[in-house]
Amino acid sequence: MSRYTGIHHLAFATPDMEVTVWFWRDLLGMRLVYATGHPGYRQYFFEVSQNDLIAFFEWPEVEKPKRHTHGLPVKGPFSFDHVAIGVESEAALWEVAEKLTGGGFAVSDMVDHGFIRSLYAFDPNGIPIEFTCPVPGIDVRAKPVLADRDPCPSRLEGSDPQPGRWPPAEIIPEEERAILQGDGWENFHGRRRE
Repeated sequence: MSRYTGIHHLAFATPDMEVTVWFWRDLLGMRLVYATGHPGYRQYFFEVSQNDLIAFFEWPEVEKPKRHTHGLPVKGPFSFDHVAIGVESEAALWEVAEKLTGGGFAVSDMVDHGFIRSLYAFDPNGIPIEFTCPVPGIDVRAKPVLADRDPCPSRLEGSDPQPGRWPPAEIIPEEERAILQGDGWENFHGRRRE
């Protein structure tokens, strides 16, 4: 079975990379660890944690999404609600709130969800962000809590992956496993192969 290591990166779009860098690097304190680009193209990666990054493409014509309250249903086409970024403690959560408020960004009151405590805000691109810390002594990874009072049938099957629902993986023969050079390859390996 595949062993996942976390969310490597989430990729968003911005019309203004400069303001995006100021917010994520300078206000929130996330290192800019990779920046690639050429005329008409930029992609920058910020370090959220040891295993997680957040990335932005700069698309000058992209428009900010219509604002909605985190977690409340919307109508029509939709693909993303919010990104939640963990911090280690409630003190660290208050520190993030103070940074955002000092930077002129609106921040919600702290919300206690039972297993996490959260603050909600928006980045300059209109991306909804939740900052969250664990409630001491409660770990839903160690002891899942499945409390839906109107569960869908698959929830009744428990926490663990259920085998047999999907056909077995199709093995890709070694001779068919191609790796293409993508944007940024030359930054680590020199000139592109022709």
